[in-house]
Amino acid sequence: MILSSPDPAADPHVAAALLRLQRTSYAREAVLVGDERISPLLEDEIGLTAWRGRWLMAWDGVQLVGAIAWWETDDAVEIHRVMVSTSAMRRGIASTLLSRVLASASGRPVAAATGRANQPAVALYAKHGFRAESDEQIPPGIWITRFRHAA
Repeated sequence: MILSSPDPAADPHVAAALLRLQRTSYAREAVLVGDERISPLLEDEIGLTAWRGRWLMAWDGVQLVGAIAWWETDDAVEIHRVMVSTSAMRRGIASTLLSRVLASASGRPVAAATGRANQPAVALYAKHGFRAESDEQIPPGIWITRFRHAA
């Protein structure tokens, strides 16, 4: 596995690969939560490349198999999305990506959220020391759990 931090807005190949990965990864979450109104499933390439946070991507040769996106401020880090190719699950890719972000947080608290019924993601966050803080509906009918990793 090779890790890199390309800017999807600067490379159309990366943007297209990332959008494919996002759609397949979040289609799986939609099945788990029982609703297809998950915002990453509705996003197009323009919306994806307009997002200006940081990215870390995992590659198996030339195939994109995982990615994590996050925001950073002086006081906190917020994970925006984590995705792994369905063909590459159970290989530790999400854990590797999440561990890298946690290591770069430099003592700042890290926030994340996932569908409440997405048990693989809930277990991933728990494994890495995140604690559930709250549940809310966004949009109505889709429950998410918000997590925090203390500094």
